[in-house]
Amino acid sequence: MPRAIPQPKAETFNFRLDPALKTAFTQATEAEDKPAAQVLREFMRAYVDRRQRRVFEAEAERQSRAIAARAQDPESDEAQSMRELDALLEADDFHDEWKA
Repeated sequence: MPRAIPQPKAETFNFRLDPALKTAFTQATEAEDKPAAQVLREFMRAYVDRRQRRVFEAEAERQSRAIAARAQDPESDEAQSMRELDALLEADDFHDEWKA
């Protein structure tokens, strides 16, 4: 019989909040028949996902700007790659649709 992979032990996360917010949140989760802890975990995961996405996008933009700056030098590998890409696009029917 295969062994089940043990789940990591859950930790407790305590924090303070306004009593009115706690009441409103509890009422909202009860109205949706969801445990408050489950909704808080979902909020936390969504927050972490958004943060990771912003970090990824910022790094992608930084790299894109760095490459664009290097491509300004006509002798650079980046400029050569852009010329090759332009030549390929000009030879392709897609080029006319892309320019429109």
